[in-house]
Amino acid sequence: MPQKQELDFSADVAAVQRIPVIDELLSIICRTTGMGFAAVARVTEDRWIACATHDEVNFGLEPGGELKVDTTICHEIRQHRDAVAFDSVLNDPRYADHHTPKIYGLKSYISVPLFLKNGHFFGTLCAIDPQSHRVNNPETLGMFRFYAELIAFHLDAIDRLERSEARLAEERQIAELREQFIAILGHDLRNPVGAINNVAQLMLRMPLDDRMRRLAHILRDSSFRMRELIENVLDFARGKLGEGIILDRQDVSLDEPIRLIISELELSWPERKVELELQNDLMVTVDVKRIMQLFSNLLSNALTHGAKDQPVVVSAKVDDKQFSLSVCNAGQPIPEVLLKNLFQPFSRGKIKPGQQGLGLGLFIAAEIAKAHSGELAVSSNDEATCFTLTIPLG
Repeated sequence: MPQKQELDFSADVAAVQRIPVIDELLSIICRTTGMGFAAVARVTEDRWIACATHDEVNFGLEPGGELKVDTTICHEIRQHRDAVAFDSVLNDPRYADHHTPKIYGLKSYISVPLFLKNGHFFGTLCAIDPQSHRVNNPETLGMFRFYAELIAFHLDAIDRLERSEARLAEERQIAELREQFIAILGHDLRNPVGAINNVAQLMLRMPLDDRMRRLAHILRDSSFRMRELIENVLDFARGKLGEGIILDRQDVSLDEPIRLIISELELSWPERKVELELQNDLMVTVDVKRIMQLFSNLLSNALTHGAKDQPVVVSAKVDDKQFSLSVCNAGQPIPEVLLKNLFQPFSRGKIKPGQQGLGLGLFIAAEIAKAHSGELAVSSNDEATCFTLTIPLG
C-alpha cells in the first residue's frame, strides 16, 4: 500500500511560538495546577508535535519534538473532540489500565481540544505530572478551555497577519509590474512612432509624385493617430494602474489656449460652427496642457456626435469659487443606459462607421478633472448634450 506523505508542521510550530504570551501562559498553568509539564500540541491522524512546552519534571520534550500519536490520549481527543482529565489514574476506572499513563509514567492528566476560529481541530492544550493533582474540576477545565480559546484567537490573528503580509508583497510586485508597463508605453512605444513621424515629415519635404505624397500623408496621419492612442493608453495606465495623472500647474489665462483648440478643430470640421462665450479674464492655476487635452476631447466629441446643422456652444468663466468650462451640442440625447457608465474606460456605446477610438477619452477627461480636485459632469436631453468641467479655486 502507498505510504501517506508526511506534512511539514514547522509553520504551525512557528505560529504558536509567535504568540507573545505562550511561555507565560504554560508557566501559569503549571503554577496553578501543580502539574510539572504543559504543552500546546499539534495533533493529526498520524502525528503529535509539540508546538510549545513548559517542562519542570524533565519530561524531555521541546518545541518541534514528537510523540507517537497512538501512544497519546490526545489521539483519542482528536476523535471524540472532548476534554479528558483525571486527578489520579489509579482511581480512574476509564484510564487505570490505559497504555498512555503506563508508557509515560504519569498519574495526573488534563487535556482540552484546541479548535481554530474556522472550526478546524488544531490539537490540544495539555498538562501531565508523575504525581497526583486536582485537575478534574470545573474551575481547572474552564481555565484550560479559556486558554485554548485565547491560543486559537492568537493563531487566527497570526494567520490573518501572514496573509496580509503575503498580499502586500504581491501588491508590491504588481506595482513594480505596473511601473514597468507604464515605462514601456512611455518609452518603447513612443520612440518608434516618433521615428515613423519623422520619416513622414522628411518625405513630405522631398519632391514626390502624387502617389508617394499621398502615401506620406497617410504615414504621417497614421503616426499622429498612433501617438494619440499611445498617450490615451498611457494616461489610462497612470489613472488606473499607477499613481494617477501628474499635473504641472501654472498660473495661466485659458483664453488663448481655448481659442487655439477651436481653430485647430475647425480645420477638421470646416462645415461646422463653434460659438464661443468667454469671460474676459480666465486666469486660473491649472495644468494647461491637460485642461486643453480635456477640452479638445469634449469638443471633438461634440463635433462628431452633435447635430450637423446646429452650432456647438463653448462657454468658460471664472467666479469667486470656481472655474467652469462647458461644451454643448444639439442632437440625439445620450441613452440613459449609457450615461451611468460614460466615464468608465472602454465605454463607447454604439460606434458609427468611421468613428474610431478605444473609449478612453472621457475616462481620461474625468481623471484630469479629478486630478485638479474638480468634476466632469454630463447632462443630456432632447434640447442639448452638455459636458461641464468645474474646478474649485484656491
